[in-house]
Amino acid sequence: MFCRQPTIMSDKPNLEEVTSFDKSKLKKTETQEKNPLPSKETIEQEKQAGSS
Repeated sequence: MFCRQPTIMSDKPNLEEVTSFDKSKLKKTETQEKNPLPSKETIEQEKQAGSS
């Protein structure tokens, strides 16, 4: 049986990488909804079609 040493973490994380991050290097992307929710009208039409 072997024993692993527990990973020691400080109380406060190192935020150096986050604070020095350059946002200008990011590319601009357009977000597209892959599975948009149906409108209220579509839901009502399906309810009526299902109850007939």
